[in-house]
Amino acid sequence: MEREHLLLIDGMALLFRSFYATAPRWMMNSRGVPTNAVYGVVKHIEAATNALQPTHVVCCWDMGSTTFRTEWFPDYKANRGEPPRELIPQFDLAKEVVAMLGIPNIGVLGAEADDCIGSLVKQYREEMRISIMTGDRDLFQLLSERVTVYLLAKGIGNYEAYTLDRFIEEKGIQPQQLIDVKALMGDPSDNYPGVRGIGEKQAVKLIQQYGSIEGIIANLANLTKAQQQKITEHLDLLHLSRKLAAIHCDIPIQLELEEAKWHDERKRFAEVLEAIR
Repeated sequence: MEREHLLLIDGMALLFRSFYATAPRWMMNSRGVPTNAVYGVVKHIEAATNALQPTHVVCCWDMGSTTFRTEWFPDYKANRGEPPRELIPQFDLAKEVVAMLGIPNIGVLGAEADDCIGSLVKQYREEMRISIMTGDRDLFQLLSERVTVYLLAKGIGNYEAYTLDRFIEEKGIQPQQLIDVKALMGDPSDNYPGVRGIGEKQAVKLIQQYGSIEGIIANLANLTKAQQQKITEHLDLLHLSRKLAAIHCDIPIQLELEEAKWHDERKRFAEVLEAIR
């Protein structure tokens, strides 16, 4: 089993990156539907499967804007506008194209793509090596000796490869501690607050020193007066932000691994691109 290698693709990251990297008006199919983002998804998958040589591939998606996180915190991601109208018809088309490539599409109502990826990592990390292709650094919390994150860089086929060792060396914390760092500093992109007045450097330093949110709270007396005040005043938001920051890895996912087996047929990519024109 060790030779087996599962590639988990963050479909949302690929679709949005591909859309904003090109102009939709330049790429329309014969029905007048924009295809620039979908074209980019296909090219990214082609490059990644060629470079990483997986034995299995799965693509994960968000399933709407309402999730368990919006139930906990209605303002979660509320700062994000509606997707551009040229992108909207490409959501379904992208999933159709991924299916045409023989790749299972995984999405669960109420969860995000990250949670699906995390749940698949938990399910299969003991059986096979796992690579995650994404543009989302939050997925660093899934890193382990058997899990590598390939962060999308500029252009197609370019990645920043993050192993467990690289993450620890650069960040000075363990992957799971990233959740507590994010809880302290908040996340403007996802629109949750954290502790107002504590930025990334201070958050990392506190977690390095005390290990966790619980460790910080147990040692409040050792913090500066300003830090004590900020944390005690925002304690409820701190715990909520940690719930929002954590990738939830217990999402029930129906997947037969055989469905995800990757058959590297280069001509398939050309056929799929021809089909969406």
